[in-house]
Amino acid sequence: MSNSPSTDTGSVLSLWRYPVKSMLGEELQATHVTDGGLLGDREYAVMDQATGKVGSAKYPRKWGALLGCHASFLEPPRLGAQLPAVRITLPDGTTVTSAQEHVHTLLSRVFERDVALTTTRPESPSVEVERLDTLDPAEAIGDVGKFMMPGKFSDYAAVHVLTTATLDCLRALYPPGCFDVRRFRPNIVVESPFGPQAFVENAWVGRTLAIGTEVRLRITDPMPRCVITTLAQGDLPRDLGILKTVTEHNQVSIPVLGGAARPGVGVCAFVLQGGTIRRGDPVRIA
Repeated sequence: MSNSPSTDTGSVLSLWRYPVKSMLGEELQATHVTDGGLLGDREYAVMDQATGKVGSAKYPRKWGALLGCHASFLEPPRLGAQLPAVRITLPDGTTVTSAQEHVHTLLSRVFERDVALTTTRPESPSVEVERLDTLDPAEAIGDVGKFMMPGKFSDYAAVHVLTTATLDCLRALYPPGCFDVRRFRPNIVVESPFGPQAFVENAWVGRTLAIGTEVRLRITDPMPRCVITTLAQGDLPRDLGILKTVTEHNQVSIPVLGGAARPGVGVCAFVLQGGTIRRGDPVRIA
């Protein structure tokens, strides 16, 4: 793959927004990108009322049910407008919206503790991480709350980008695994014209990604992977081999973690220039 300026890198295959942190999200045809990322992305979160901590599937024994919930906006978010309500489908199929008074009660039953759905990010957010095994980089990173974007519930970066080349590479390395894009929770999936290649996004760090005619993203770090990639979610089964494969084949330096080597898939990006992006838009590396 050429990294020369204005060289086509592929096109936008899919766009994903996750209205509630750690819940399943919604696939989009088009969306607006702001300084904080895709409009409406990770604006809501479930919080433990006793501890004040932000719910995250990084602690699966306590918060794993988040991945059994599906969140979507009742209407598309609009620039400058009040954030719309979200509809949440719970693991048992029950639906509730954030505008309904009993939403907190229903969610508390799901998580078996007193929780609340909120759009208010704590000034100093704290996210619990369960220490499961040495494969999980979260064991070394600890509380990711200190990395959260101001005003959002994103763990660190505004946008997460992943290519089909990397997914195809992982499938070849571990054929029994289901490397469905949903395991990695990206915002933008880039369809690569070059076929399976080993972790092509690693070479993008420090570069600018141009999407369509407007959006420009600055790639800052490989995306460190954690236990969430191995968990059952939707119709995807639990599979520890997913993270093990990444760990064995792509330990990369993560600048935001002081250069520490961690298993990585995809890249973190911040917004240099916002605008509208659509499926099919060309993607270029500058």
